[in-house]
Amino acid sequence: METKYVPLYRKYRPQTFHDLIGQENIVHALSNAIELNRIAHAYLLCGPRGTGKTSSARILAKSLNCKEGPTLTPCGKCPACLDIMNSIPVDVIEIDAASNRSVEDTQAILEKIQYVPVNGRYKIYIIDEVHMLSNHAFNALLKTLEEPPENVIFILATTEPHKVLETIISRCQRFDFRRITTDDIVKRLEYISGEEKINISKEALYAIAKNSQGGMRDALALLDQISVLGVNKQIDTNDINEILGKISYDTLFEITDCIILSDCSKSIPLIDKIYSKGNEPVQILSNLTQYFRDLMIVKNCTDKELIFSLTQINEVNYEKTKSQADKFTLSEIIQIIDKLAYYTTQIKDTTNKYLWLELCIIDLTNYKNLPSAQNLLKRIEDLEQKIKNGNFETKLQTSPIKMVQPNIEQQKPKEHIPPVEEIKEEPLKQPENIKQDTNNSDMNNLWVSIIQSIDSPPNRAFYSNLARPVEISEEKIVIAFNKEMFVKQAKEGNKKTALVEAVCKYMNITNPNIQIITSDSIDLSKKIATVQTPVNKEVQEEITVQKQEEEEYHNFVEAKKEEESKPQYTNIDSSSQAAMVKELFDGKYIE
Repeated sequence: METKYVPLYRKYRPQTFHDLIGQENIVHALSNAIELNRIAHAYLLCGPRGTGKTSSARILAKSLNCKEGPTLTPCGKCPACLDIMNSIPVDVIEIDAASNRSVEDTQAILEKIQYVPVNGRYKIYIIDEVHMLSNHAFNALLKTLEEPPENVIFILATTEPHKVLETIISRCQRFDFRRITTDDIVKRLEYISGEEKINISKEALYAIAKNSQGGMRDALALLDQISVLGVNKQIDTNDINEILGKISYDTLFEITDCIILSDCSKSIPLIDKIYSKGNEPVQILSNLTQYFRDLMIVKNCTDKELIFSLTQINEVNYEKTKSQADKFTLSEIIQIIDKLAYYTTQIKDTTNKYLWLELCIIDLTNYKNLPSAQNLLKRIEDLEQKIKNGNFETKLQTSPIKMVQPNIEQQKPKEHIPPVEEIKEEPLKQPENIKQDTNNSDMNNLWVSIIQSIDSPPNRAFYSNLARPVEISEEKIVIAFNKEMFVKQAKEGNKKTALVEAVCKYMNITNPNIQIITSDSIDLSKKIATVQTPVNKEVQEEITVQKQEEEEYHNFVEAKKEEESKPQYTNIDSSSQAAMVKELFDGKYIE
């Protein structure tokens, strides 16, 4: 009878500390603890998957329970070693915390720890994925874990140590397993390929190691899967990509060339060809993102060995990749990666994934039209330099489109707009003496000077067009308006503040006595007319809008007064005859 096939990751599982790959620090610490007979009552082994946590727990258990131990080289033949190798739960009990996570399961464990070992020196409990235990189960285990019986050892293993209670961690000796390096994985795969007579190239072994993300178990599982292709030919990198559903290097290189040349007509059929082979849009963008990440590393790193270990690039395609990376700036590569990440998110959230894939490729082939951060910074620097030098001249850029003005603008005569220097107001000198008995001409000039001292153009226009001076002296200033609503505005808010500040500023006095009245309360026949000050076009527009608002407000007040003077009506519920009368009077009945 033929023996059952054993997967490679089980067949070549480490059986001694010497076989444990990539965890030299942990091997050294545990070996010294065994040799010095300083065995802790609880261990916590944490790290990524496939890095040797459970294998280390079993090796430690065999080293402690072997009939020749404690020893660093268990015999593998005694009953204790055979029970561990065959996963027979006699003295070494392995528990999956994911399926035994309740407090009842923990209590069942605690009830059995009082029994002495059968074949070995210790009763060892290996609890895998211990972070899956509930809080109640952790609390039930807490006291026993701190002070277990003399012949009981707990070995806890987890991939997520942050989910384990701090009170549990503090009672264990913690060992953190690191990801296994690519070179260490390749060396192990070369040894196993030789033992299993697998015909595979070294580049393919590197591709397997880089896709295993530092896990030996994942690398051995992929080697086991790909080994059936090496019967009649040597396994190469393309075979690895086919198994993993990854796009080949040549295809990614061709897509990137389309992006560099802005060749959208060639990139769309190429993407359709890749999609037709069964590659999902998210997978396509993921591979393209990884490729541009490799371009970024090639562009910024000069050490070839470091590049080969960090990327999917090898010696064969290094020069091609380097020449392609030189055609991009670093900011352009980062922008393209950012866009790929954006479209990847959009594809995950939509039903029409292929449409978004096409949009992404079209957008990337037009990357040269994207606003570059360097170009924007250069434009800002140019503007700052022009401002510093006082050079504001701009050159008109020629355009193939001829701008034609509308006929109405061509027929309209151009209005002369004076330059800024022509409308600039000259500051008036403050008179040395201000007499109380000023005539109309002097009061006119004085009022003009006060108005020009107002900083706000709308407030200046308000007093210039609507107010009339009645009396101006150091003791009292009287101004009049034609309407009560303007008097009310002048006595409140920023208009009053603007006038007070202007008087204090120009006349050099504090707390001026300003009286604001209506023109009806005084005879202005002998006073001057409205004082006009030169204003520009923008201020005149603000004055016109303000006058319109004031007129609308005045009409609203008059209409409200008229409505209040009308007789009042009351809605009533009456008979049919009364309803007819109500209809005649617009639904209202006269009291």
